[in-house]
Amino acid sequence: MDVLEVNAKTTHEAIEKALAEMGVSRDEVRITILNEGKSGGIFGIGAEDARVRVERLMAEPVPSSDVAVVATETLQKLLTLLEVEGVVSPAVYPDESSEQPTAPVAFNIEGDDLGILIGRRGQTLAALQYVLRLIVGHKTETWVPIIVDAEGYKERRHEALKALALRMADHVKTRGSPFTLEPMPPYERRIVHLALADNPAVYTESIGEGESRKVVIRPKHPSSGPRGNSISNDQRSTVSNQWGNSLGQRSNTPGQWGNTQSQRGNYSRPRRQPPNY
Repeated sequence: MDVLEVNAKTTHEAIEKALAEMGVSRDEVRITILNEGKSGGIFGIGAEDARVRVERLMAEPVPSSDVAVVATETLQKLLTLLEVEGVVSPAVYPDESSEQPTAPVAFNIEGDDLGILIGRRGQTLAALQYVLRLIVGHKTETWVPIIVDAEGYKERRHEALKALALRMADHVKTRGSPFTLEPMPPYERRIVHLALADNPAVYTESIGEGESRKVVIRPKHPSSGPRGNSISNDQRSTVSNQWGNSLGQRSNTPGQWGNTQSQRGNYSRPRRQPPNY
């Protein structure tokens, strides 16, 4: 399905519905708003649904040099608008959205103090990459999974996640219980899944929704050792007899308590004399 028109209460709902039905992300399509819709008056009289047209951009497995040139120029212009000084250079990175070993187009931004461009957990860098894909896709009428890095952050993150996945897999294997990692974006979760795909002791799955989605590492053979303390039948009978004797000894207690009460009953408290004024 390359073209789809969808109705919904709002344009946002219509776009999300179309993307879900086509199984694509926003940077892989061209979106045209046909009708923004109306909320209507009292009791919703006169309301109209929003309508959008979503067209899939043509995919290029091996992009032409023109696409790479447009991407380089666009990225450099975005850096200028952001007032960030950096040099854009071609790079080789794994593809974040497919099984290809390398991404068709990838860049690494080099410069001084680019932490502001990376952002917390790479969120700013991910937003920059998303905007670049949108602009290049609409300019060239093609969809290319462009990768943007800064000062080798993604490369270091990639190696750190692989090491973390292997370390936590050993932990899960030893303890026999699952371990849940912190929420991650899709491409980081994919790194963990691939790192443990051939591990004979554990398997991985993603849970949660949206930004809270995370990876759980589970043992393939959960620990089945005994839980709690187990005792034999002979031990059970011994405990039962001891408990019965204990109850028998306790049966004398009420009589003793009654004697004490009777003794207390003979005690009379002296009356309090009124004071003389």
